[in-house]
Amino acid sequence: MHQGRRSSATLYIGSDRGLSSSLCMISSEQIIYLDNNATTQLDPAVIEEMLPFLTKYFGNPSSGYGFGAQVRSAVDLARERVAALLGCEPGEIVFTSCGTESNNAAVNSALQLDPARQHIVTTAVEHSATWRHCDALSKQGCMVTTVGVDAEGNLDLEELGRAITPHTAIISAMWANNETGVVFPVEEIAEMALRNRVLFHTDAIQVVGKIPIRLADSTINSLSLSAHKLHGPKGVGALYVKKRSAFRPSLIGGSQENNRRAGTENVASIVALGKAAECAAAALGDEATRVRAMRDRFEATMLEKVPETFVNGSRGARLPNTSNLSFAGVESGAALAMLDRHRVCCSAGSACRTGSLEASHVLRAMKLSADRTRGSMRFSFGRFNTEAEVDKVLEIVPQVIAKLRSLSPASAVREPTGV
Repeated sequence: MHQGRRSSATLYIGSDRGLSSSLCMISSEQIIYLDNNATTQLDPAVIEEMLPFLTKYFGNPSSGYGFGAQVRSAVDLARERVAALLGCEPGEIVFTSCGTESNNAAVNSALQLDPARQHIVTTAVEHSATWRHCDALSKQGCMVTTVGVDAEGNLDLEELGRAITPHTAIISAMWANNETGVVFPVEEIAEMALRNRVLFHTDAIQVVGKIPIRLADSTINSLSLSAHKLHGPKGVGALYVKKRSAFRPSLIGGSQENNRRAGTENVASIVALGKAAECAAAALGDEATRVRAMRDRFEATMLEKVPETFVNGSRGARLPNTSNLSFAGVESGAALAMLDRHRVCCSAGSACRTGSLEASHVLRAMKLSADRTRGSMRFSFGRFNTEAEVDKVLEIVPQVIAKLRSLSPASAVREPTGV
């Protein structure tokens, strides 16, 4: 369990003539960070393990001498740790640069395997790493069928089954939605794919480290993960490829990753991912109990204290850390700006949408009203959050919502506030 104080972090903002021209310091001890689905803070144990591979152990793991072999051993250990977290064999893990690469690689491989199968089945609520890739492929001649969800974000399995054709190469469906936390029945989808002799890939980037996974007992063909979602560094991920599943690499060059992903390994980050996986495995019970309890207390109190508040997405099959709420009569952008002044970090949805004026495609796919969509915010908890932070945010958020409603003449909801 990790409940200690956060280490200080410094943000440097500079002109194009040099970072030193302007300096802004924000200590992470001053913020309440509830955006863990966007990224997570590095576990100190992860930093400690990766640092020697940025300094002392800088060798190329493909080198034939002993110094390189030491580095190779560290990469092998990382592979074993990731495999242990996923319940699979180390040889089924391919290290990548990020979750986006992993998602792209799984789909690209399936399309390369059989020229007669150029059809993809996916869902309407996938991360942009999947749906934008599929959109690009459709413009290149591939067929893409998008399966919808209901008002609670649940997938229609019958519709998915009807979407499969003899030309389908792959089904790609996320394990859990990054905005709502809604969990899809991926094992059922994998079995459906197997019966139809179609490959199945799942974007599990939000799931790994939050709920138990045992791929050895699954028919899932491939699975994507990203280190920075489980307290590892940005810029490294992995793709699980089941050992009896055919795979064609997207990156061609050297023989790294058993000829499945060319390029000199990012050793320090791979080592860090391995340690993050080991820490995540040890903290699975904490995610399921303490983190879930914080999320549930936050959500229940918000529904009680703030009128016209709604939960977006199913409250049943859902990640233990995620709460997506809509506040009637409030623009999420204004709420986020005011919360930021109180040093509360949350989001209006996926971090990959920041700055976009478009409503969340996830909430639009759920056919929520325009008011629900405009007033939606995602609060995602992590194992470094504390009960004291929850107490504080339960004071701040209701005051912010009340203040914004008081400033909106169109809003029928009114609350006195001292914000």
